[in-house]
Formats: sequence, C-alpha cells, structure tokens
Amino acid sequence: MKSGGRASQISNADTRLAAIVDSSFDAIIGKDLNSIITDWNHAAERMFGYSAEEAIGQPILMLIPEHLHDEESDTIGRIRRGEGVSSLDTTRKRKDGSLIAVSVTVSPIRSISGEIVGASTIARDITAAKESERRIRFLMREVNHRVKNQFAVILSMVRETNKRSADPGEFEEMIRARIMALSRSHDLLVTSEWAGASLFDLIQEHLKPFGHEERISLSGPLLTLQSNAVQNLGMAFHELGTNSSKYGALAGEGGHVDITWTVETGQEAQRQFHLVWQETSSARGGEGETNGSARKGFGTVVLQRVAPQSLRGASSLERLPGELKWSLTAPLEAIIVPQLGAENGSDFNG
Repeated sequence: MKSGGRASQISNADTRLAAIVDSSFDAIIGKDLNSIITDWNHAAERMFGYSAEEAIGQPILMLIPEHLHDEESDTIGRIRRGEGVSSLDTTRKRKDGSLIAVSVTVSPIRSISGEIVGASTIARDITAAKESERRIRFLMREVNHRVKNQFAVILSMVRETNKRSADPGEFEEMIRARIMALSRSHDLLVTSEWAGASLFDLIQEHLKPFGHEERISLSGPLLTLQSNAVQNLGMAFHELGTNSSKYGALAGEGGHVDITWTVETGQEAQRQFHLVWQETSSARGGEGETNGSARKGFGTVVLQRVAPQSLRGASSLERLPGELKWSLTAPLEAIIVPQLGAENGSDFNG
C-alpha cells in the first residue's frame, strides 16, 4: 500500500510538472547530448512556428542562425561538465526564417541515477525589451544632440541680447523670457518622445503667455513638425508674440493677429511650406519702438536670419504703420515629420 501510494504521488507530481511546462509562457525545449530535440512545449511552438511533431527528433541547430552555431557547441560542452548557461541574450531563427531576440537559460537534465542525459533550454522572447533599449539609446543620442544645440542657441541669445540691452535688468528679463520660450518647445518634444509636435500646438504654447486668445486666429493644414522646426519656429513665434504684446496688435485695443500656413507645390514639383504672420491694429503702441532699434534687435535676427536659414528657406519682414507682416517659405521636407503632413487644411481659431 505504501509503495502504491508513493508511486501515485510521483505520478501526480510528474503530471503537475508536465502541465506547468506545457502552459509556460516561455519556450521550454529538451534536447539530448547530441543536440537533438526531445521535448517541445506549446510556447516553443508559438515562438518558433514548429509543431512538436515537426521539432522533436530534429537538431536544435535549426533554431540557431549559422553564424551562432558555435554557441551550441560551447553550451553542450558545459552541460557535459555539469554546468549550466544562465541568461544568455542571443538570437534564434523561426520556421519562416525571421530572427527573434531571446534570453536563453540552459540546465543539465539528469537521470534517476544522476547521470547527465541532456539539457533543458528555456527561451524568453526579449524583442520588446531590445526595442525599448534601442529607443532609449536613440532618445539619449537625440537628447544629447538637442541639449548641445540648445546651449549654442542660448550662447547666441546671451551675446545678441547683451549687445542690445540698455541695462542689466532689461538683459535679465529678456534672457529669462527667451530661455523659457526654448523650454516650452522642449516640453512639446519631450511629451512626444522627440517625435515632433503639432504646428497648431506650438503656436498656442508660445502665444499663451501674452493672452488675448480671442484676437489671434490660426488657419492651416494639420502638420507635425520635426524637432528642428519646433525649436526654430518656436523662437520666431516667441519673438513675434513679445513684439506684438509690447508694440503691436496685442499692445492696445482692437488689434488682431492672423497666422496662416499652406502647403504649395513649387518649382520642379517641390512641396513648399508657406507661413504668414499678419498683425494689424488701429493704434499701435510705442510708435518710436515700432520703427526703432528695439524692433531690429535679436528678434529681427531670428526672423530674418536664424529661422529661415535653419529651415533652408527664406523670409521677409514688412513694417507699416499699424501693420506687421512676417512670411516664411521653406521646403516642406525641412518642416514636417516625413509622411505625417496633411495637404487638406482644417481651420482653427484661437
């Protein structure tokens, strides 16, 4: 009776173990010391595409890319010595020939007498983890590049603002505002993991600090800007908004700002981005500033040189009594994230 009970317990334990192996999310593969597959669970079938009938009896090398065959020789050598292989990140091959990133753990299989008769391989799909690592590395390189670029822009801001500031207080105020504007563009890019930002969102974000949303109209197609365009157009919108709030349409009552953009087909069928900032006011504030040197400071440098050159385009800046117009034309490929631009427009009103 005792012997029968013991045999029953062993049988039940084996059944439970087999059920655990069969239901495992990880591929579990048994092989003998000649690297021939002896066991194959459902997860192995899902991962590699072979049924148990197709896999059992075949060499494990059918799952290993040719340039990695030496891995198997090394693994079997370690198994024969009673050693194991823990968490080896490697590559395996599916039935259809595609490759999969896996983390492999290999342990010896012993008989009842303790003799090593094979090996158990547990393979976990780490494709998602590898993709996450790749994206993190990409983002770190992108952030490093952008930070260096930001430093260069800030140094230029400091230099140009210093040339045109009347006193330390004015210099500090202008530098703080410009760095905060860079920060707003940076925040939009971080939110999208540096994938770009909507032109509509960029304009709204930079004009928000000046208020008067009811006097600002935006109209144009839905465009997702690449990171370089986000930074340089963001600087331009900040300078235009600052100028308008001090001397232009947003400084007094009755002024209005219209911002429109279109995608057009230029010479040699090249698609062009065209943006116009048009502001009008019945009575412009600070008329001396309107045509004076303050209007031709760092902001003018951004509008006439920095933004258009960085986007491989051209711009014009026109000032008339009660009006200001800035237009920018650039190749669409320098503005938008590839294949994410929309030709058909949707109108927005702020």
